[in-house]
Amino acid sequence: MAEKAADLTLVVAHTHTEHHLHHYADMNVDRIYMDYNATTPMEPEVIQVISEALLEAWGNPSSNHLAGAMAKAIINQSRQNVARMVGGKAEDIVFTSGGTEANNLVLHTAMEHFKKNCSAAEHGGGVQNGCSGLPHIITSNVEHDSITLTAKHLQTVGKADVTCVPVSKVTARVDVEDIIAAVRPNTCLISVMLANNETGVIMPIQEICQRVKSLNKQHERLRILLHTDAAQALGKIPVDVQELGVDYLTIVGHKFYAPRVGALYVNGPGTKTPLYPMLFGGGQERNFRPGTENTPMIAGLGKAAELVTANLSRYQSHMLNIKMYLEERLQDVFRDKIRFNSHYPGSDILPNTCNVSILGPALQGWRVLSNCRRLLASVGAACHSTSGNRPSHILLSCGVPAEVAANALRLSVGRETTKEDVDAVAEDLRETVQLLEKMN
Repeated sequence: MAEKAADLTLVVAHTHTEHHLHHYADMNVDRIYMDYNATTPMEPEVIQVISEALLEAWGNPSSNHLAGAMAKAIINQSRQNVARMVGGKAEDIVFTSGGTEANNLVLHTAMEHFKKNCSAAEHGGGVQNGCSGLPHIITSNVEHDSITLTAKHLQTVGKADVTCVPVSKVTARVDVEDIIAAVRPNTCLISVMLANNETGVIMPIQEICQRVKSLNKQHERLRILLHTDAAQALGKIPVDVQELGVDYLTIVGHKFYAPRVGALYVNGPGTKTPLYPMLFGGGQERNFRPGTENTPMIAGLGKAAELVTANLSRYQSHMLNIKMYLEERLQDVFRDKIRFNSHYPGSDILPNTCNVSILGPALQGWRVLSNCRRLLASVGAACHSTSGNRPSHILLSCGVPAEVAANALRLSVGRETTKEDVDAVAEDLRETVQLLEKMN
């Protein structure tokens, strides 16, 4: 998708002074955005329903009059749309401010689940086995920071034990057997992302859930709760909570052309599956997430979910075709100087994600992007953009050598990316690499 630079308030430009080679040069050229794993623009239909809700559904959804009823009806319809997108029921959807809040809510719930179960056991009403020691959480070493840092904080302050299971350096997937081997009697939560934002690798969530549910059937076993962060998967591949078998699934709007709000799927919140609020207030979202609802943004989320349900196969096919063409063009241009960091034997990859390194001593990812005239992309997760020149810990964890990881570019295509965009990006990268090699 080519965008006029004048329409972009920010261009890709690192703030580190040593990176300022020729930032903001050629501001009149068409920029080509290939950073859809960082965020997506809102679909026109999504903008329209948000605008309509801002104008017409401004009432408080808790009010017992027409203005409130109109806002509540929009929220209810959006809840149904989001539930349908993930194969759940409307009552299983809790709206949140975004993925970070949803992920924190799951970890908070797991802690409360452990505490309340152990308290009940002390009084003869709960499962005794697993109540000695701290609650134990299992995750992987390639999760989003809202999982990793929250779990690390709980461990640092002495509230939980955490096991970060490393992904395979061959497949870049977490191994099901490694997850099961990490389970202890006091394990209360397993949280593994559905797809990685840098490599695009899809994790074996269904197999993990099947194995853990067998463990949960054991007599006197503390129930292990199962969570997946589906931020990068939604809108790109089919996501069905029934097939996956999860208790919780994180939904992030701005990854599938919706506004920056989110939701948490919970399989029967408060009945089949525990959910404990972090906030207390006016009782909205059935007391699970109080606070007056952001009706326009929820309306946009619902519309975007509706579009995914109706068009996923077309979106997926287009992105896969464009990504394959991108990889072919890069291979043609750079030949033996290219290394794909999103190709792993036996692993399925998101249809839109190409992580690639152009090999050479002066071709670090930040340097290449700083000198591209048209390409807007990133070297990894946007939330790690302040980490300087260090190679991505995700790629290092997946077995990518440090000198290769340092040169990584994460190119993620979108619904409107064209082959002409790809041709232009390939030429832009060719010219940039040629320039940097001459400078070196």
